Amino acid sequence: MASIIDPATRVGAVSLSVGNLDRSLGYYQHNIGLTVLDYDKHSATLGAGATPLLHLREVPGARVVRRATGLYHFALRVPTRLDLAQVIRHLWESETHVGGASDHLVSEALYLSDPDGHGIEIYRDRPRDTWYDAKGTFRMGTEPLDVGAILAEIKPDTPGWNGMPDGTDMGHVHLQVADVSAADRFYVGVLGMERMAGMASASFVSAGGYHHHLGLNSWAGVGVPAPPENAARLLSYELLLPTDDAIDAVVERAREANVPVSKQDAGWSLRDPSHNTIILRVA
Repeated sequence: MASIIDPATRVGAVSLSVGNLDRSLGYYQHNIGLTVLDYDKHSATLGAGATPLLHLREVPGARVVRRATGLYHFALRVPTRLDLAQVIRHLWESETHVGGASDHLVSEALYLSDPDGHGIEIYRDRPRDTWYDAKGTFRMGTEPLDVGAILAEIKPDTPGWNGMPDGTDMGHVHLQVADVSAADRFYVGVLGMERMAGMASASFVSAGGYHHHLGLNSWAGVGVPAPPENAARLLSYELLLPTDDAIDAVVERAREANVPVSKQDAGWSLRDPSHNTIILRVA
């Protein structure tokens, strides 16, 4: 029987390097609506309410590298459809470029890029019982987003924009990998996640039946290398587990699979086959 990661596992904060910290802070505060929770000369933590979602570290002059493993996008999940409507209205009023918008059947999503080319998704989930058809088959796809229907959630007495709402979290992270099959073997076979959907060039895996906590794609090219140190890149992302015992089970499976793991102040660190760094810690 396959090992299963604790069903309460979820994604935590994402850490990125950026070429100019002040430029990034301006974008993430004004355009995206995050709040600075911690700041020093070369790094900052941003979040919604008191929840840390994004750690930024300045690497002056860091450049965009497209054909590499790493981040495809991180995904900020807002609590309600009205929250998504207010995000759309704010992006319009702030003249923020939106690169795409899709209805994924399980969710409704917007796509953007920050000044360093890091991909961002902002989305809301549909109720979980709508993710399956009448035969109980899981459905996830890509269709045009009905922006007008979403904006209709805003009423004359709806409060104005006040930044990302409390309750916003990191719903999922979508990664660029060198080999989807190898990524599946790691995330499903070692970490214990479940493959929810996929194709030859992409896979979507999760804990606890969520539509996906991680997307894994080879769209940058099969066999692409990890980005160089001076790139604007993904430094790490967190998987939050509910207990130390749940983490210990994952660490033990990693060791049995000869995957190096190391203890850090923040938790346990390990890398997937495409050199994306994961921090395991207790939520």
